[in-house]
Amino acid sequence: MRYNLLDTTGLIKTPRPVAAEPIATTRQPQPVGPEMIDPFGRAITYLRVSVTDRCDFRCVYCMAEDMTFLPKRDLLTLEELDRLATAFVEKGVKKLRLTGGEPLVRKNIMHLIRSLSRHLDSGALQELTLTTNGSQLTRFASELADCGVKRLNVSLDTLDPDKFREITRWGELDQVMKGIRAAQDAGIHIKLNAVALKGFNDAEIPSMIEWAHGEGMDFTLIETMPMGEIDEDRTDRYLPLSQVRTDLSERWTLDDIPFKTGGPARYVEIAETGGRLGFITPMTHNFCESCNRVRVTCTGTLFMCLGQEDAADLRAPLRASEGNELLSHAIDEAIGRKPKGHDFIIDRATKRPSVSRHMSVTGG
Repeated sequence: MRYNLLDTTGLIKTPRPVAAEPIATTRQPQPVGPEMIDPFGRAITYLRVSVTDRCDFRCVYCMAEDMTFLPKRDLLTLEELDRLATAFVEKGVKKLRLTGGEPLVRKNIMHLIRSLSRHLDSGALQELTLTTNGSQLTRFASELADCGVKRLNVSLDTLDPDKFREITRWGELDQVMKGIRAAQDAGIHIKLNAVALKGFNDAEIPSMIEWAHGEGMDFTLIETMPMGEIDEDRTDRYLPLSQVRTDLSERWTLDDIPFKTGGPARYVEIAETGGRLGFITPMTHNFCESCNRVRVTCTGTLFMCLGQEDAADLRAPLRASEGNELLSHAIDEAIGRKPKGHDFIIDRATKRPSVSRHMSVTGG
């Protein structure tokens, strides 16, 4: 069975209608204050937190099949994750995204999400959201909505069940489809994320966009990123989205729009479908000039840039004191080292990743 435009998945068909300023070229000292301002004048208002490196899928562009995961004792506790995220909220973070691995496989994860939702109630946080593979949404969608989660990113690279099993190794498409339906039934808006992969889903991209827009979902394409050792050669899969956009422009009318979700995607509206299409292009057109985000791993390591190895240990100051003075100082020091941009490159000579750590460790 293949999902296509005529498929009756049970999802509500409600189509939704839907220039960055140059950064400084030299580092300028910034005053320390309640807000986090990096050396290039960018305000850090978006935090992505990995709550686990584990996942119930093994997507071929993300993980090796025989992944060795961190010992559970190395992970921050849920209480520590709450305290750490809260420290960032107090320093100006307005958007908090929980990631993995697959965040919903973390034991008692809803305890953390419900606790963090207090920042939505107070108005300190504008959005609490997750990136998920959708496998656990039938179980958690209703409770997520009760916690104030209004939007989810669901990773979905194909609508072909056989290809889905091939790309995820362990996943079942029907399970994800049921999860998407459950989330929509709970009133949560879904944005689908698909990694564009040459020779795998490139021919399927137009039909996936039509299906997503017909079901009231936004759709975002992502270039594969050279992170972590995997079981295949990324150079064989790399598909520049500049070419994808050119091809789609021959089929549809793509109008650039200023819509933003807080992340790096640049959006267009497709006149013929009435839906939004995003492009995340770390390779062909990076988005570093407007970067407003940092990432914390499930072990408390802060990465100021997804494509750089420089990092700060927040676990030590977090555990060194019951107060947050040491933690706050460590965050300020790290933000002061945030680089201008990443060093991603598809290396066709050595075929080695630009960054050795896996995406599942960094937090998406």
